[in-house]
Amino acid sequence: MQEVIQISTDKPDGLFDITNQVEKIVNKSKITSGFANVYVQGATAAIMIQENWDQSVQTDVLNLLKKLIPPGIWLHDHQDNNGDAHLKAGIVGPSETIPIIDGKLGLSTWQNIFVCEFDGPRNIRNVIVTLFNSNE
Repeated sequence: MQEVIQISTDKPDGLFDITNQVEKIVNKSKITSGFANVYVQGATAAIMIQENWDQSVQTDVLNLLKKLIPPGIWLHDHQDNNGDAHLKAGIVGPSETIPIIDGKLGLSTWQNIFVCEFDGPRNIRNVIVTLFNSNE
């Protein structure tokens, strides 16, 4: 089973929680044991599993990446001024795979699924959710 989640992002850099949308797809699937792969399309976005309870964690992630990969110093900036966004997305990565256990995402209490936007705002970011049923 495969579905697309579409989100819009409203800032240049941010983490956008899509856990509820992925949970709805898993619930609809009736899969009790398997995997959910969550993949974002685009070379300047990524998927991350991170804490959602405390907003400071998300801010810390963005601040760390800004310190490690500052804007305005990369060769690709001569093309479209987003070299840092490409590098951040490459380091974080475009996907995460989460186990489905007893029909639910196998996330811990504090884990949520985020689209990481590094080149926003964007009207549409497509996130492909692919479910694998291990009972088949």
